[in-house]
Amino acid sequence: MKKASNTKSANPLWTRDFTILTLGSVVSMLGNAMSGFAMSLMVLDISGSTMLYALYIAMYTLPQIIMPVFSGAVLDRFSRKKTIYTLDFISAGLYLLMALILTTGWFSFPVFLIYCFLLGSIQSIYMVAYESFYPLLISEGNFQKAYSIASVLETFSAVMVPVSTFLYNRIGLAPLLGANSLCFLIAAILETRIRTDEHYIESQKQTASAGLSHMRQMLRDTKEGFLYLLSEKGLLAIAVYFAFSAFSMGVSSVITLPYFKNSFENGEYIYMIVWGMSLLGRAIGGGIHYRLKIPVRIKYRIALTVYIAISVFEAVYLFFPIPVMMLFCFLIGIGGVTSYTIRISATQSYVPDEKKGRFNGVFNMINTVGSLIGEITAGLLTLLLPERIVLMSALLLCAMAAVCVIGGGRRQVARIYNRQQ
Repeated sequence: MKKASNTKSANPLWTRDFTILTLGSVVSMLGNAMSGFAMSLMVLDISGSTMLYALYIAMYTLPQIIMPVFSGAVLDRFSRKKTIYTLDFISAGLYLLMALILTTGWFSFPVFLIYCFLLGSIQSIYMVAYESFYPLLISEGNFQKAYSIASVLETFSAVMVPVSTFLYNRIGLAPLLGANSLCFLIAAILETRIRTDEHYIESQKQTASAGLSHMRQMLRDTKEGFLYLLSEKGLLAIAVYFAFSAFSMGVSSVITLPYFKNSFENGEYIYMIVWGMSLLGRAIGGGIHYRLKIPVRIKYRIALTVYIAISVFEAVYLFFPIPVMMLFCFLIGIGGVTSYTIRISATQSYVPDEKKGRFNGVFNMINTVGSLIGEITAGLLTLLLPERIVLMSALLLCAMAAVCVIGGGRRQVARIYNRQQ
């Protein structure tokens, strides 16, 4: 017992840098959740079209196809910490600029789409930097706990959705964008205080090919990222499955909010109530993962079961009364945080530090392609088919992908999931 206590004290999770990054993430997530949902409501109010809503989402998603791949290669040789706080400073400026423009009463949908494209570009680079930097701040033996915290915080930020809806209906979008600008500014200032040494930079500089320009080196590193993924059959299977998962999420993101707004009076509030149960499930699941470690030998089996179950629940939930929808969403929430915690802690502890940027860049690109195809497909199919049928078809396809790809690649995937972290 004494030995276990010493190990715990020798590897505390809540180090100075981990705490700073977590606090910065909370602040920016809260602001982003508040303004992001308000932007969605504005687009629906202005356009009244699921197709135009799909176009708005696609413009935010589109830059996330290419940006993560190249940024992943760059971020394996340059400071991820500086990238994180620099992008947060830029985001603060962009949100403030749009807030000031909207206060004048001027609005152009094409210009707004370009603005969303810029935000998507920044977000795609930021996520690769954050996902590659975050593991460096986690002490040994604390990966599951750390990523359960990340998942809970992401869930917690969603409490701003009802606040966003209330404030948007009262004061409009501009003040919410201004508040988000302040949130990003605070997060960026906090992140400049992180001291962690990014030792991988020197290691990568030593392995850089002599005589190559920065562009050639970046292209070489990008190619290495794809080759690394292809050489790791377990990681490849995980990436392929999550491309299908991203496809179904893209379909869901286009269909769900418009469906509730069109099917119920004050549908946005019904939407919040139903999906609020998912947030509750994620919060409870995250708390469980923080306190209890999943036995290593059964992580793969749990993950496969969860992948199939949450796809089936989301495929059918819109066909049931609201109380049953709430139950299914609660189960989706618990399953979702379980899926996330197992996958992210396993892959980020498995991939070497000097390859994390390239792996996360390629992984995010594959996910984004799936998501974008899902968004565009949903927008087009809703012109021909009922929204619930489109959603059900996409989620059942995702369930089949879990069986075929994750189930079919059991030996390789289990080697990654069922390992001590």
